[in-house]
Amino acid sequence: MHLRDCAQKSHIVLDRQVSITDAVAIIDHGISIELHPDAVARCVAAHQRLQQVIAEDRHVYGLTTGFGPLANRLVDTSSGALLQQNLVHHLASGVGPALGWRAARAMVFARLMSILQGASGASELAINALIKLINSELAPEVPSQGTVGASGDLTPLAHMVLCFQGRGAFFDKAGRFYHSQNGLDQLGIAPLDLAQRDGLALVNGTSAMTGIAVLNADLAGRAVGWSIALTAAMAEVQNARTEAWHPAFGTLRPHARQIETAGLLRAALVGSERVERRCLADRILTDVPRQTEERAGQDAYTLRCAPQVIGAVWDMLDWHNQVVTTELNAVTDNPIFPLPHDDGPLVLHGGNFMGQHVGLASDALATGVCVLAGFAERQMARLTDETLNRGLPAFLHQGVGGLNSGLMGAQVTATALVAEMRTQGAASAQSISTNGANQDVVSMGTIAARHVQHKLDMLMRVQAILALSMAQAIDIRSQDQTGLSFSPVALKLQAYVRGISAPLTQDRPLGRDIEAIAKAFAQDAPPS
Repeated sequence: MHLRDCAQKSHIVLDRQVSITDAVAIIDHGISIELHPDAVARCVAAHQRLQQVIAEDRHVYGLTTGFGPLANRLVDTSSGALLQQNLVHHLASGVGPALGWRAARAMVFARLMSILQGASGASELAINALIKLINSELAPEVPSQGTVGASGDLTPLAHMVLCFQGRGAFFDKAGRFYHSQNGLDQLGIAPLDLAQRDGLALVNGTSAMTGIAVLNADLAGRAVGWSIALTAAMAEVQNARTEAWHPAFGTLRPHARQIETAGLLRAALVGSERVERRCLADRILTDVPRQTEERAGQDAYTLRCAPQVIGAVWDMLDWHNQVVTTELNAVTDNPIFPLPHDDGPLVLHGGNFMGQHVGLASDALATGVCVLAGFAERQMARLTDETLNRGLPAFLHQGVGGLNSGLMGAQVTATALVAEMRTQGAASAQSISTNGANQDVVSMGTIAARHVQHKLDMLMRVQAILALSMAQAIDIRSQDQTGLSFSPVALKLQAYVRGISAPLTQDRPLGRDIEAIAKAFAQDAPPS
């Protein structure tokens, strides 16, 4: 469960490494940045190696050659600036809706972190433009479609470069646009000159998919946290048995996040009088005639197997985050100008721009997100079904049944959202040869990351619907005659939801309530 560091920072000095937590805070414009002297030195040295290669008239892709399948066409060094400009021109063919404010800023930040490793050869002017944007409240307007994520995210990054040249637009979080020179004036920079090979240094890398994956990591962590919180509340309103969450299960099957999930579920129930804490086998059966139990001896899997389901998704999220952190702090260019070792080469040609790692990790996370959504939808379905919810009214309606339908419509919406999430398959397996068969295998990593982003938005809505149901169930249970107390955590969850959505005493439209809770879930950690 990814939670942001409680220690509030206002400033970070960037060197080689940045965490997902700090990256998200920087992207959200909560933290300003400056470069560590070592990072500056690495970038200067890499640019000097680039200048040496140019001075020695070496055969280098994108400096003295064309691009892609045209790399066998030599280009005179005197045409270097035009070559870089034409690179940006032909790549700026993106279409579709623009990346959101956070995603566009995340892409810029990921490009900066790659360059700071000191092997890209970008100029001081180019690096300064990236820093100026990150330290502002602006994002470049960049189409979301058009990259296959194999030679990096060429298309969206080319549109970013056009913005830095004063030939695009920037926008702020409120959606205000600053076109052409007005945008550069807001940043306090001059139009970017590509004469120093900055075109290739800025467009060649996995920065769009990596930036989006960073944001996905943050939001998925919150979703895991809400899944645990909602499941604990579910146990209380369903008078569940806690035996299945005993620590012995984790000891005997030691998946790290299964153990942690069970521990958090147990901790959330402290103070509750509404769960059954005795083990089933504590009961001694006598020789009296056996009768059918009033309720099942074990709870349904959406309660009993919660540590195994949520914990598995959480473990997979940890792997996703490990991959994304590595990618965020890596060189993803071609060619590269590596740090010199024992008279090693000044320049190397290869394929670090291939986004397969991020693509596969994103597809795995997409599956996990669908699992969490299906889990929440089944919990909500059980909670609203009068044949399964242990005495609660059908669809948690209040007032006259039939005249009021309660959360019936919201439950259908949750089902529809889960169905839509399941229609998108694994993007990273959809390689299609392109670029004159030069890119004969591609990662589709950015499409995979965008799919996760879309699915996370829907997951938050499904969890919001479940939260509405949970608050409604706590409302109803609190009116019963048992006098049994809910845990402080469950009551905090109820108050959190009720701070956004009023109790449903008679039917009313719930769409705006669902959206408001989903938005809050995306920003907040669960109450504890």
